[in-house]
Amino acid sequence: MSLVVENYFNYFTEIEEHYQRRRGTGLLLSTLDWALIETWKQADIPLEAVLRGIDTAFDSYERRPSKAKKINSLAYCSQAVLTAAEDMKEAAVGTSRQSQSTPGLEAEEIAKFFLGNADKLRRANVPAPMQPIAEECASSLEAMIEGLKQKSAVRLEDLERHLTILEEKLLAALTMTAAEATLLSARTEADREIAPYRAKMPAPQIDQLIKQFVHKRLFEQAKIPRLSLFYL
Repeated sequence: MSLVVENYFNYFTEIEEHYQRRRGTGLLLSTLDWALIETWKQADIPLEAVLRGIDTAFDSYERRPSKAKKINSLAYCSQAVLTAAEDMKEAAVGTSRQSQSTPGLEAEEIAKFFLGNADKLRRANVPAPMQPIAEECASSLEAMIEGLKQKSAVRLEDLERHLTILEEKLLAALTMTAAEATLLSARTEADREIAPYRAKMPAPQIDQLIKQFVHKRLFEQAKIPRLSLFYL
């Protein structure tokens, strides 16, 4: 069974690849970079606006007479991305890039993704009080696989909504069971990483970015996979 998936589900990959092309190296994105992309996704910033913003930031950088330091984070492009999003909104361009479709995401591919994540959840490095939550979410993923087999058509929006609920349950359990020192360390790291780029971001975006950074660190430390189809 084939499914049609919007380019929006390639949001992370396209941004990563575009940034790497403009930078000219295969530099891996940092935790801060991934957290920033999540804030753009959650703010419904069109993919086209992000790509334009990255181009604008790099074009501006390349016109500088002195380039002693390379652009080492997507955060350098943050203001340009927000400006591009506003320009698109005012021009009523909207999300034309997101409205395009591309074939290729199949139910079997989604099922394999779910099955792998269910296995990772059962092997996650979580404290004993959280293990029942991890097991419950793993079982939910397996039930979703059965649902995929029984339906001739699948709404990706419905799957993503269900996955968001599972991730929120896992995050709540992680936050409740994490030691204060762990949370403080993640928050301190987030503040340190964001510091050079604070002037380029509005306060609400900084607050959201810090939250996303801490959340991503908690998932990484517990070896809990991200369940969203954006990570497929």
